[in-house]
Amino acid sequence: MPNSIPHLLLQEQFLNRFNGRTLIVHRGFPDQYFKELLEQPGGGGHFRIDVRIPPGTPPTPIEWVVHHHVIPLDLPMPLLVKVDPDRLYLRHLLHGEHAGHPSEILWMLDAIRERYHFRLEHRQGYYQPVPGMPVEENDIDYDFNND
Repeated sequence: MPNSIPHLLLQEQFLNRFNGRTLIVHRGFPDQYFKELLEQPGGGGHFRIDVRIPPGTPPTPIEWVVHHHVIPLDLPMPLLVKVDPDRLYLRHLLHGEHAGHPSEILWMLDAIRERYHFRLEHRQGYYQPVPGMPVEENDIDYDFNND
């Protein structure tokens, strides 16, 4: 296989590695954000991908998902991605023009299956985007319980 990997294989490899995980897609973090993130419970467990780094040739499975399915949605960054086997849930981390505190991530994850900006539905070899709440909306419901 020269420079191409079938999309179905990339998708399968992505899900095998990241199913049940949380990704943070970013273009660099604001000052002290990464330090604060690591101080939060589970904060070091989020896989972080910096989109300023171009994908390889061929792309890794995560590069394929992020560069071909997430970035084209043109959502503000940093961006939270919850990976389920049949769909991905995307929600940006901004309040106005500034990233919210990393401690808010767990609250957002608690409600992400109901409060997302986009949901990417798993299809054979690609993800179908489904819009959710407006990009301008990103309030956190601190009383929400996703159980």
